[in-house]
Amino acid sequence: MEITSVVERVRHIAAVRGTASVDAVAVESALVAARELAAWTEAQHAGLVTQLSSLVSFPESTIASAAKTTLAGAAKSKERSETLAETPKLAGALADGAVTSGHIDAVTRGARHLPDADRAMFFERMDSLIEVAEAASVDQYAKRVALEVRRIQRDDGLDRLERQRRDTRLSSWVDGEGMWNFRGRFDPVTGVKLASKLDTTVEALFAAAVPDGCPTDPIEKQRFLQAHALVRLLEGVGGGRPGRSEFVVVIDADADGQPGPVAEWSIPVEIPARVVADLAGDADVHAVVVRNGVVLHAPGELDLGRATRLANRAQRRALRGLYRGCAIPGCTVAFDRCQLHHVLWWRHGGRTDLDNLIPVCTKHHAKIHHDGWIIELGANRELTLRLPDGTVRATGPPGRRAA
Repeated sequence: MEITSVVERVRHIAAVRGTASVDAVAVESALVAARELAAWTEAQHAGLVTQLSSLVSFPESTIASAAKTTLAGAAKSKERSETLAETPKLAGALADGAVTSGHIDAVTRGARHLPDADRAMFFERMDSLIEVAEAASVDQYAKRVALEVRRIQRDDGLDRLERQRRDTRLSSWVDGEGMWNFRGRFDPVTGVKLASKLDTTVEALFAAAVPDGCPTDPIEKQRFLQAHALVRLLEGVGGGRPGRSEFVVVIDADADGQPGPVAEWSIPVEIPARVVADLAGDADVHAVVVRNGVVLHAPGELDLGRATRLANRAQRRALRGLYRGCAIPGCTVAFDRCQLHHVLWWRHGGRTDLDNLIPVCTKHHAKIHHDGWIIELGANRELTLRLPDGTVRATGPPGRRAA
């Protein structure tokens, strides 16, 4: 990006910020300009870091002082500059504002998983995929980076799983309020088992009644119940069959371009096929059949009426067959990080029935409950979203197989 282009963007942003009456289109245009400026600035920062690294033995100290950041932040800046030095096309795209520092950081993280002998090939591949980076969001690009890493490693996922198992960690601390906090990182196999056990315990213990002091906010309520479920598990009072995971096999009876129904394992993380087969032998496996936004078959009770506000596992299984994640258009939060929201709110007489439930992430759940977002569902789960400013967004039936 030439200096004249930088100045033009600064003036455009200033003009929008200095105008009292401005429409959303103008603000969005200014946001794009701000993103491009930020990318250009990051490119200049990386170039300066590269220059500094050739002049001093400990550049991180100078970077931290000049940028008023930590040594860890300075180390990240240095690592980013090293990635850009290996990928000149990406460096040019960053300077032009076509990609963001998030795209560069995705490449940096990918390189960490490779031995030195394979990194040159990896950087060459990523530099050749410049058009992918320019068109994709950071999340989408990170998935493509991970794919290229796996292709270079040429393994069936078992080596990666072993690395993840070695990286498993759990830490704890007491905060200023005297509350114990825990933070853990688990390999996918352990994570699937743990999440399944927590879900089973929440349903088994709290479907009929919740503990005293349970929050009414649906997001905080789920966190509260999961915390209490973990305590009950530690006390040896759990629900369901001990030690067994649950898998959902989604059968799409209307898969476009396929000669027949398509089945897929609905697992939110990557697990080697050989390990999935072993897990399935010691798990409860349920089939959910879907077609064009409608659940044709799913085990368990799917309509609970007004008997309980909390959705059961059967309903979550069925909705997992339809949705990969949050139902709000454009949101990429995975299904397992979503809450099941009553389209017609429970407090307004809504029922805990399958056709009144939809998965939404924490952020969008708060928008619905507190910021006046209104959602409507059609017969085939066509979603209509009405925003307070009058904007209306609509989608067709959920595309389960769409990435």
